[in-house]
Amino acid sequence: MEAYIVEGNISVKAVLQAKRRVVQRIVVDAKKKDKDTSYILRLAKKQGITIQAAHREEIDTLAQGKTHGGILAYCGERKYQSIEDIVSKENVFLALVEGVEDPFNFGYVLRTLYAAGCDGIIVGKRNWTSAVNTVTRASAGASEYINIFVSEDMEATIQQMKKQQITFLCAQRKDAISLYDYHFPKKCCIAIGGEMRGLSKAVMAQSDQNLFIPYRSEFRNAMTAAASTAIFAFELVRQKNTF
Repeated sequence: MEAYIVEGNISVKAVLQAKRRVVQRIVVDAKKKDKDTSYILRLAKKQGITIQAAHREEIDTLAQGKTHGGILAYCGERKYQSIEDIVSKENVFLALVEGVEDPFNFGYVLRTLYAAGCDGIIVGKRNWTSAVNTVTRASAGASEYINIFVSEDMEATIQQMKKQQITFLCAQRKDAISLYDYHFPKKCCIAIGGEMRGLSKAVMAQSDQNLFIPYRSEFRNAMTAAASTAIFAFELVRQKNTF
């Protein structure tokens, strides 16, 4: 089994609590004694995971950077979820994320969606495993907690959602109405593209309604994917809490 490293208390705790990966072992600074670390080690022992005490200098050589805080975990591939487990719920909030290439930005998007109570995100088939540490840290562990659905055929996945009466919305200015003039239905999926590539034509062609964020200035460039995600997701949250 190929091993990937996640670093820092937040990331290590996330992989242990989410149980989306097999954690092979934990390496911890022998002098690290804080409360959060003690909790992590108790959790690891309960799950039967090997704990290896090491000097800080040794951990420095294993880690990608210097912000590991004296703890890291070796873990396997992430287990992805099945969209069928979600789409039949009475209330559904999904997000389709496409064209976000930078692992930091991807992590920020996941962090925002998880905070907003998103039921899961749909992504294309892409190998993010080489960037697992960056994504986990940027998302503050949300990448481990949130449901992730990998689609090999976006059009088919969108059609599957529509059969379950899930409205498909695109964050796209063409033929769009203002986000604040739209009333979100109980079951919806918001598609958000990266600021450089945006959404693919195949995805946009499936849109039930395009929505845009009205600016208060003449700025004509796209906002970051993370910023757009936050605005769309929390407007949905605001509406759900209002109606």
